[in-house]
Amino acid sequence: MKTHFTRRKFLKTSALITGAGLTAPSWIPHAIAQPTAAPAYSIASGPFQPTWESLEQNYKLPDWYRNAKFGVWMHWGPQSQPLDGDWYAKYMYDQGRPQYDFHVKKYGHPSKFGFKDVINTWKAEKWDPAALLQRFKGAGAKFLVSMANHHDNFDNFNSKYQPWNSVNIGPKKDIVGTWQKLVTAAGMKFGVSVHGARAWNWYEDAQGSDKIGPLAGIPYDGKLTKTDGKGLWWDGLDPQDLYAQNHAIGAEPDAAYVAKYFNRIKDLIDGYHPDLIFFDDTKLPLGDAGLNLAAHFYNANRQWHEGNLEAVIIANGFSMAEQQAAVANLERNMSLDMLKIPWNKGNCLGPWHYSVADYTKGYRRTSDWIHLLVDVVSKNGTFLLAIPLPGSGEIDDKATAFLDDMSKWMDINSECIYSTRPWTIYGEGPSVKNDATAKDSAGNPPRGLGPNLTASDVRFTTKGDVLYAVLMGWPDGGKANIKSLATNSLNYKGEIDRVEMLGFSGNLEIARDENGLAVTLPSRRTERTETDNFGVALKIIPRA
Repeated sequence: MKTHFTRRKFLKTSALITGAGLTAPSWIPHAIAQPTAAPAYSIASGPFQPTWESLEQNYKLPDWYRNAKFGVWMHWGPQSQPLDGDWYAKYMYDQGRPQYDFHVKKYGHPSKFGFKDVINTWKAEKWDPAALLQRFKGAGAKFLVSMANHHDNFDNFNSKYQPWNSVNIGPKKDIVGTWQKLVTAAGMKFGVSVHGARAWNWYEDAQGSDKIGPLAGIPYDGKLTKTDGKGLWWDGLDPQDLYAQNHAIGAEPDAAYVAKYFNRIKDLIDGYHPDLIFFDDTKLPLGDAGLNLAAHFYNANRQWHEGNLEAVIIANGFSMAEQQAAVANLERNMSLDMLKIPWNKGNCLGPWHYSVADYTKGYRRTSDWIHLLVDVVSKNGTFLLAIPLPGSGEIDDKATAFLDDMSKWMDINSECIYSTRPWTIYGEGPSVKNDATAKDSAGNPPRGLGPNLTASDVRFTTKGDVLYAVLMGWPDGGKANIKSLATNSLNYKGEIDRVEMLGFSGNLEIARDENGLAVTLPSRRTERTETDNFGVALKIIPRA
């Protein structure tokens, strides 16, 4: 991919192309034509066949995912080691990019020190997954997703088909396997994210060389072979297993590449029994390979659970009208209304791979993330939040502070999140169906975080006959008015028996008329903390 596409432009462009029914360029993974000699796929037996029709007809989303509502994503791998942000393994080979300049200064020229060598410096020496999981669970996460590989093509598990993996090189630890054991023991659901299908095109800049300067024309390390490693630290390893660059720029993936990808991900499924797979692709990866992986995962999962399907696949690029086979993910955008079909919102507390610059600038406010969680849940979604880790694996103080705040808020208010369902409307207030020109607290486009929400913004969830109304802050004077609960409301026709506030014992003073439900919050609350400014959950109980 020689054009200077940002991640955002890449995803937006691919969505526009596929949505318009046009032919996509060859560098968009899902649009790649099948190899002439298609691999033969071996999948688990069961009702799911590798066709869209079969997947859509047989799939039903399990309740655990709809009830969980909040998960943590360990989007962590060797690209976190340089501390210079996302897509490092691609941009370090693009002269003129900040990552290229950073790499030359820190490591040397990419003809001498390529990304394969960066991997060797990644040791994860301060990684304490048990302590991290305790923090994540305390913050309310019901499932954890471990990145199995990124576009850099490096497997974070004990891979049978990819020798460039975290057990052989770098940390020499089974990252995915460690998480799987801990998460399962903690009674949580376990997922993996798979991003590696793009490596074929994504690494093509590694075939190049500087265009200007004293080293112009000297090839980067992207075309090195196994014989080039004699006497070096990677002696016996083939860089082409990592870079996959024995092809012309712009060529389509060959059958061997596709078959190897299928075998790697099938090995991941069979070896680690995930409950969830996140495919970072537009729908499923690499055509028939992705369809076969989905069918295999669903059939195998049924076998693990005595005929009950507990599997979830999340992927980008599904429209809400066609996602019967999987869950649609919204990453760089956000639904402005409640959706009839459950969906996933993926986002990251900081950069997708760790960056000192982002840490220095600071992460967004805790209130932004709590508001996003509540907003997503009110719109029939589940929130998956990535917590950035540096290469060392030691969480930074700002992420720790966020998790501490999240823990305090969820300790009080999780009742309005877990196992809830959307109401007839998702909310009220100035932010309802807000347009895309809004800015978040950092002055950036929302990316789902939305505008600066206040106590005038309300989001609704339900559990049985109980309705929860979450005020996005503590109202002035401790008084709130919920217009959607007026006596003449078409949304709530019954009588209200009482209103409680989560975290406070006792009923609240209320008055209801044609203007709304007026609620007076406690004027003195000894247990009140700053987390009340993040969101106040009112429990509205109907009269029997």
